[in-house]
Amino acid sequence: MHPLRTIGLTATAEDVYLALIQSGPTTPAELEGIVRAASDTVGTAAGELADLGLVEPDGERLVARPPRAALDALVEIRAKELGALRDSADELSRFWRDHHAEGTGYIEIVRTAAACEAVSRRVQDEATHQVRALSIGPSDRRATPPQIAPGCLEALARGVAYSVVYGAQVLRDPIGREAIQTCVNLGERARVFPDVALNLMICDDRFAVVTAPVGNHERRHHVVVQRSALLDGLIGVFRSYWQMAVPLPAGTEPGDDMVTAPTNESRQLLTYLSAGLTDESIARELGVSERTVARRIARLQEVLGAQTRFQLGVQASRRGWL
Repeated sequence: MHPLRTIGLTATAEDVYLALIQSGPTTPAELEGIVRAASDTVGTAAGELADLGLVEPDGERLVARPPRAALDALVEIRAKELGALRDSADELSRFWRDHHAEGTGYIEIVRTAAACEAVSRRVQDEATHQVRALSIGPSDRRATPPQIAPGCLEALARGVAYSVVYGAQVLRDPIGREAIQTCVNLGERARVFPDVALNLMICDDRFAVVTAPVGNHERRHHVVVQRSALLDGLIGVFRSYWQMAVPLPAGTEPGDDMVTAPTNESRQLLTYLSAGLTDESIARELGVSERTVARRIARLQEVLGAQTRFQLGVQASRRGWL
Protein backbone atom coordinates (compact mmCIF):
# COMPACT_ATOMS: atom_id res chain seq x y z
CA MET A 1 0.00 0.00 0.00
CA HIS A 2 1.52 3.31 -1.11
CA PRO A 3 -1.41 5.74 -1.07
CA LEU A 4 0.65 8.91 -0.70
CA ARG A 5 3.51 8.07 -3.08
CA THR A 6 1.02 7.85 -5.92
CA ILE A 7 0.15 11.54 -5.46
CA GLY A 8 3.77 12.67 -5.45
CA LEU A 9 4.84 12.53 -1.79
CA THR A 10 8.16 10.97 -0.85
CA ALA A 11 8.41 7.53 0.71
CA THR A 12 9.55 9.11 4.00
CA ALA A 13 6.54 11.41 4.08
CA GLU A 14 4.25 8.44 3.62
CA ASP A 15 6.07 6.49 6.34
CA VAL A 16 5.83 9.45 8.73
CA TYR A 17 2.08 9.88 8.16
CA LEU A 18 1.35 6.17 8.61
CA ALA A 19 3.49 6.14 11.76
CA LEU A 20 1.57 9.10 13.19
CA ILE A 21 -1.74 7.36 12.49
CA GLN A 22 -0.56 4.24 14.30
CA SER A 23 1.34 5.87 17.18
CA GLY A 24 -0.64 9.05 17.75
CA PRO A 25 1.04 12.40 18.54
CA THR A 26 4.81 11.89 18.25
CA THR A 27 7.86 14.12 18.39
CA PRO A 28 10.16 14.44 15.37
CA ALA A 29 12.96 12.81 17.37
CA GLU A 30 10.77 9.78 18.08
CA LEU A 31 9.76 9.60 14.43
CA GLU A 32 13.42 9.41 13.41
CA GLY A 33 13.67 6.09 15.22
CA ILE A 34 10.33 4.77 13.97
CA VAL A 35 10.89 5.46 10.27
CA ARG A 36 14.69 5.13 10.50
CA ALA A 37 15.45 8.45 8.86
CA ALA A 38 17.70 11.43 9.66
CA SER A 39 16.25 14.47 11.38
CA ASP A 40 16.45 16.71 8.30
CA THR A 41 14.71 14.05 6.21
CA VAL A 42 11.91 13.73 8.78
CA GLY A 43 11.61 17.52 8.92
CA THR A 44 11.26 17.74 5.13
CA ALA A 45 8.66 14.94 5.16
CA ALA A 46 6.70 16.69 7.89
CA GLY A 47 6.70 19.86 5.77
CA GLU A 48 5.28 17.95 2.78
CA LEU A 49 2.48 16.57 4.93
CA ALA A 50 1.75 19.94 6.55
CA ASP A 51 1.46 21.60 3.12
CA LEU A 52 -1.34 19.16 2.28
CA GLY A 53 -3.03 19.56 5.65
CA LEU A 54 -2.30 15.97 6.66
CA VAL A 55 -0.15 16.87 9.67
CA GLU A 56 -0.20 19.72 12.19
CA PRO A 57 1.99 20.54 15.17
CA ASP A 58 0.75 20.12 18.72
CA GLY A 59 3.41 21.66 20.89
CA GLU A 60 6.59 19.66 20.30
CA ARG A 61 4.70 16.78 18.75
CA LEU A 62 3.22 16.17 15.33
CA VAL A 63 -0.40 15.04 14.96
CA ALA A 64 -1.95 13.30 11.94
CA ARG A 65 -5.16 14.81 10.62
CA PRO A 66 -7.95 12.79 8.93
CA PRO A 67 -7.04 12.31 5.25
CA ARG A 68 -10.43 12.70 3.58
CA ALA A 69 -10.87 16.48 3.78
CA ALA A 70 -7.24 17.21 2.91
CA LEU A 71 -7.11 14.83 -0.05
CA ASP A 72 -10.52 15.91 -1.35
CA ALA A 73 -9.14 19.44 -1.49
CA LEU A 74 -6.12 18.12 -3.39
CA VAL A 75 -8.44 16.36 -5.84
CA GLU A 76 -10.14 19.68 -6.57
CA ILE A 77 -6.80 21.40 -7.13
CA ARG A 78 -5.56 18.65 -9.43
CA ALA A 79 -8.84 18.68 -11.37
CA LYS A 80 -8.43 22.41 -12.01
CA GLU A 81 -4.83 21.83 -13.07
CA LEU A 82 -5.91 19.10 -15.50
CA GLY A 83 -8.58 21.39 -16.92
CA ALA A 84 -5.99 24.10 -17.45
CA LEU A 85 -3.69 21.54 -19.08
CA ARG A 86 -6.43 20.50 -21.52
CA ASP A 87 -7.11 24.14 -22.37
CA SER A 88 -3.40 24.74 -22.96
CA ALA A 89 -3.16 21.65 -25.17
CA ASP A 90 -6.12 22.83 -27.26
CA GLU A 91 -4.72 26.33 -27.59
CA LEU A 92 -1.24 25.12 -28.54
CA SER A 93 -2.71 22.63 -31.01
CA ARG A 94 -4.61 25.45 -32.72
CA PHE A 95 -1.41 27.52 -32.83
CA TRP A 96 0.45 24.52 -34.30
CA ARG A 97 -2.18 24.00 -37.00
CA ASP A 98 -2.00 27.68 -37.93
CA HIS A 99 1.73 27.40 -38.61
CA HIS A 100 2.10 23.91 -40.12
CA ALA A 101 0.63 22.98 -43.46
CA GLU A 102 0.21 19.35 -42.51
CA GLY A 103 -1.47 20.14 -39.20
CA THR A 104 -4.97 18.67 -38.96
CA GLY A 105 -5.36 18.35 -35.21
CA TYR A 106 -5.52 14.56 -35.18
CA ILE A 107 -2.29 13.79 -37.06
CA GLU A 108 1.23 14.24 -35.73
CA ILE A 109 4.37 13.49 -37.76
CA VAL A 110 7.21 12.23 -35.59
CA ARG A 111 10.57 12.79 -37.26
CA THR A 112 13.47 12.14 -34.88
CA ALA A 113 14.68 8.64 -34.03
CA ALA A 114 14.34 9.26 -30.29
CA ALA A 115 10.78 10.53 -30.68
CA CYS A 116 9.90 7.53 -32.88
CA GLU A 117 11.15 5.14 -30.20
CA ALA A 118 9.28 7.07 -27.52
CA VAL A 119 5.94 7.02 -29.33
CA SER A 120 6.29 3.30 -30.06
CA ARG A 121 6.94 2.67 -26.38
CA ARG A 122 3.85 4.73 -25.52
CA VAL A 123 1.69 2.14 -27.24
CA GLN A 124 2.99 -0.61 -24.98
CA ASP A 125 2.98 1.45 -21.77
CA GLU A 126 -0.38 3.21 -22.18
CA ALA A 127 -2.48 0.31 -23.49
CA THR A 128 -5.06 -0.81 -20.95
CA HIS A 129 -7.22 -3.13 -23.05
CA GLN A 130 -5.71 -4.19 -26.36
CA VAL A 131 -3.01 -3.58 -28.93
CA ARG A 132 -3.70 -4.43 -32.57
CA ALA A 133 -0.82 -4.36 -35.01
CA LEU A 134 0.39 -5.04 -38.52
CA SER A 135 4.10 -5.83 -38.77
CA ILE A 136 6.32 -5.94 -41.83
CA GLY A 137 9.40 -5.86 -39.62
CA PRO A 138 12.40 -3.60 -40.31
CA SER A 139 11.89 -1.51 -43.43
CA ASP A 140 15.48 -0.65 -44.36
CA ARG A 141 18.79 -2.48 -44.62
CA ARG A 142 20.32 -0.72 -41.64
CA ALA A 143 17.57 -1.82 -39.27
CA THR A 144 18.18 -4.40 -36.58
CA PRO A 145 16.63 -7.89 -36.91
CA PRO A 146 12.98 -8.27 -35.83
CA GLN A 147 12.70 -8.26 -32.06
CA ILE A 148 10.14 -7.96 -29.30
CA ALA A 149 9.06 -4.33 -28.93
CA PRO A 150 10.23 -2.75 -25.65
CA GLY A 151 7.37 -2.87 -23.15
CA CYS A 152 5.45 -5.60 -24.99
CA LEU A 153 6.20 -8.39 -22.52
CA GLU A 154 5.25 -6.15 -19.59
CA ALA A 155 1.96 -5.25 -21.30
CA LEU A 156 1.18 -8.93 -21.94
CA ALA A 157 1.95 -9.67 -18.29
CA ARG A 158 -0.56 -7.08 -17.07
CA GLY A 159 -3.29 -8.56 -19.28
CA VAL A 160 -3.26 -6.41 -22.41
CA ALA A 161 -4.60 -8.42 -25.37
CA TYR A 162 -2.31 -8.42 -28.40
CA SER A 163 -3.51 -9.25 -31.92
CA VAL A 164 -0.79 -9.02 -34.57
CA VAL A 165 -0.68 -9.77 -38.30
CA TYR A 166 2.88 -10.42 -39.46
CA GLY A 167 4.16 -10.16 -42.99
CA ALA A 168 5.74 -13.33 -44.31
CA GLN A 169 9.15 -11.66 -44.47
CA VAL A 170 9.26 -11.38 -40.68
CA LEU A 171 8.88 -15.14 -40.30
CA ARG A 172 11.70 -15.77 -42.74
CA ASP A 173 14.12 -14.46 -40.15
CA PRO A 174 15.00 -17.02 -37.41
CA ILE A 175 15.33 -14.27 -34.79
CA GLY A 176 11.97 -12.86 -35.85
CA ARG A 177 10.31 -16.27 -35.59
CA GLU A 178 11.74 -16.80 -32.12
CA ALA A 179 10.53 -13.39 -30.95
CA ILE A 180 7.05 -14.01 -32.32
CA GLN A 181 6.84 -17.45 -30.73
CA THR A 182 7.82 -15.99 -27.36
CA CYS A 183 4.95 -13.51 -27.55
CA VAL A 184 2.50 -16.14 -28.80
CA ASN A 185 3.41 -18.44 -25.92
CA LEU A 186 2.60 -15.56 -23.55
CA GLY A 187 -0.85 -15.06 -25.01
CA GLU A 188 -0.45 -12.97 -28.15
CA ARG A 189 -2.82 -13.88 -30.99
CA ALA A 190 -0.71 -13.90 -34.14
CA ARG A 191 -1.54 -14.37 -37.80
CA VAL A 192 0.49 -14.20 -40.99
CA PHE A 193 -0.31 -12.63 -44.35
CA PRO A 194 2.00 -12.78 -47.38
CA ASP A 195 2.05 -9.06 -48.16
CA VAL A 196 1.55 -6.63 -45.25
CA ALA A 197 1.88 -3.09 -46.57
CA LEU A 198 2.90 -1.10 -43.48
CA ASN A 199 3.71 -1.17 -39.80
CA LEU A 200 0.71 -0.21 -37.71
CA MET A 201 0.08 -0.21 -33.96
CA ILE A 202 -3.30 0.70 -32.48
CA CYS A 203 -3.41 1.49 -28.76
CA ASP A 204 -6.89 0.53 -27.50
CA ASP A 205 -9.19 2.73 -29.61
CA ARG A 206 -7.35 5.92 -28.64
CA PHE A 207 -4.52 6.40 -31.12
CA ALA A 208 -2.48 4.62 -33.77
CA VAL A 209 1.15 4.76 -34.90
CA VAL A 210 1.79 4.21 -38.62
CA THR A 211 5.17 3.59 -40.24
CA ALA A 212 5.40 3.10 -43.98
CA PRO A 213 8.36 1.32 -45.64
CA VAL A 214 11.11 3.57 -46.97
CA GLY A 215 14.19 3.37 -49.16
CA ASN A 216 17.53 2.02 -48.03
CA HIS A 217 18.92 5.24 -46.59
CA GLU A 218 15.85 7.32 -45.88
CA ARG A 219 14.83 8.23 -42.35
CA ARG A 220 11.64 6.58 -41.19
CA HIS A 221 8.92 8.88 -39.91
CA HIS A 222 6.10 7.78 -37.65
CA VAL A 223 2.62 9.19 -38.04
CA VAL A 224 0.50 9.34 -34.89
CA VAL A 225 -3.25 9.37 -35.53
CA GLN A 226 -5.57 10.40 -32.72
CA ARG A 227 -9.33 9.67 -32.47
CA SER A 228 -10.84 10.55 -35.82
CA ALA A 229 -12.44 9.06 -38.92
CA LEU A 230 -8.91 8.24 -40.08
CA LEU A 231 -8.27 6.21 -36.92
CA ASP A 232 -11.55 4.36 -37.53
CA GLY A 233 -10.31 3.64 -41.05
CA LEU A 234 -7.00 2.26 -39.79
CA ILE A 235 -8.88 -0.01 -37.40
CA GLY A 236 -10.87 -1.21 -40.42
CA VAL A 237 -7.63 -1.88 -42.32
CA PHE A 238 -6.37 -4.01 -39.46
CA ARG A 239 -9.64 -5.96 -39.33
CA SER A 240 -9.44 -6.68 -43.05
CA TYR A 241 -5.91 -8.06 -42.74
CA TRP A 242 -6.92 -10.07 -39.68
CA GLN A 243 -9.78 -11.74 -41.54
CA MET A 244 -7.55 -12.67 -44.48
CA ALA A 245 -4.51 -13.79 -42.48
CA VAL A 246 -3.73 -17.33 -41.38
CA PRO A 247 -3.44 -17.99 -37.60
CA LEU A 248 -0.13 -19.03 -36.09
CA PRO A 249 -0.34 -21.75 -33.43
CA ALA A 250 0.51 -21.13 -29.78
CA GLY A 251 2.31 -24.45 -29.68
CA THR A 252 2.49 -27.86 -31.31
CA GLU A 253 0.50 -30.86 -30.25
CA PRO A 254 1.26 -34.23 -31.83
CA GLY A 255 -1.61 -36.40 -32.95
CA ASP A 256 -1.93 -39.97 -34.14
CA ASP A 257 -4.55 -39.44 -36.83
CA MET A 258 -3.65 -36.68 -39.27
CA VAL A 259 -7.23 -36.50 -40.52
CA THR A 260 -8.45 -35.31 -37.12
CA ALA A 261 -5.24 -33.74 -35.78
CA PRO A 262 -1.95 -32.88 -37.49
CA THR A 263 1.36 -34.32 -36.44
CA ASN A 264 4.00 -32.06 -35.00
CA GLU A 265 5.89 -32.10 -38.32
CA SER A 266 2.76 -31.34 -40.31
CA ARG A 267 1.88 -28.38 -38.11
CA GLN A 268 5.40 -26.98 -38.50
CA LEU A 269 5.24 -27.48 -42.25
CA LEU A 270 1.90 -25.68 -42.48
CA THR A 271 3.19 -22.79 -40.40
CA TYR A 272 6.23 -22.29 -42.63
CA LEU A 273 4.12 -22.71 -45.73
CA SER A 274 1.58 -20.11 -44.58
CA ALA A 275 4.45 -17.73 -43.92
CA GLY A 276 5.45 -17.90 -47.58
CA LEU A 277 8.75 -19.77 -47.10
CA THR A 278 10.13 -21.55 -50.14
CA ASP A 279 10.44 -25.33 -50.25
CA GLU A 280 14.20 -24.88 -49.92
CA SER A 281 13.82 -22.79 -46.75
CA ILE A 282 11.26 -25.18 -45.29
CA ALA A 283 13.52 -28.14 -45.99
CA ARG A 284 16.38 -26.40 -44.22
CA GLU A 285 14.21 -25.60 -41.20
CA LEU A 286 12.88 -29.17 -40.94
CA GLY A 287 16.19 -30.83 -41.75
CA VAL A 288 14.83 -32.79 -44.71
CA SER A 289 15.17 -32.70 -48.51
CA GLU A 290 13.10 -30.48 -50.79
CA ARG A 291 11.65 -33.65 -52.33
CA THR A 292 10.42 -34.72 -48.88
CA VAL A 293 8.84 -31.30 -48.34
CA ALA A 294 7.04 -31.48 -51.70
CA ARG A 295 5.80 -34.98 -50.93
CA ARG A 296 4.47 -33.95 -47.52
CA ILE A 297 2.70 -30.94 -48.98
CA ALA A 298 1.08 -33.12 -51.63
CA ARG A 299 -0.03 -35.55 -48.93
CA LEU A 300 -1.58 -32.72 -46.89
CA GLN A 301 -3.39 -31.42 -49.96
CA GLU A 302 -4.77 -34.89 -50.55
CA VAL A 303 -5.92 -35.29 -46.94
CA LEU A 304 -7.60 -31.87 -46.84
CA GLY A 305 -8.96 -31.90 -50.38
CA ALA A 306 -6.98 -28.83 -51.41
CA GLN A 307 -5.95 -28.32 -55.03
CA THR A 308 -3.53 -25.44 -54.36
CA ARG A 309 -1.21 -24.46 -51.55
CA PHE A 310 -3.38 -21.44 -50.80
CA GLN A 311 -6.42 -23.69 -50.44
CA LEU A 312 -4.30 -25.92 -48.19
CA GLY A 313 -3.67 -22.99 -45.84
CA VAL A 314 -7.36 -22.09 -45.79
CA GLN A 315 -8.47 -25.66 -45.09
CA ALA A 316 -5.84 -26.11 -42.37
CA SER A 317 -6.96 -22.87 -40.73
CA ARG A 318 -10.63 -23.89 -40.80
CA ARG A 319 -9.77 -27.20 -39.13
CA GLY A 320 -7.83 -25.39 -36.41
CA TRP A 321 -4.54 -26.90 -37.48
CA LEU A 322 -2.86 -23.47 -37.53
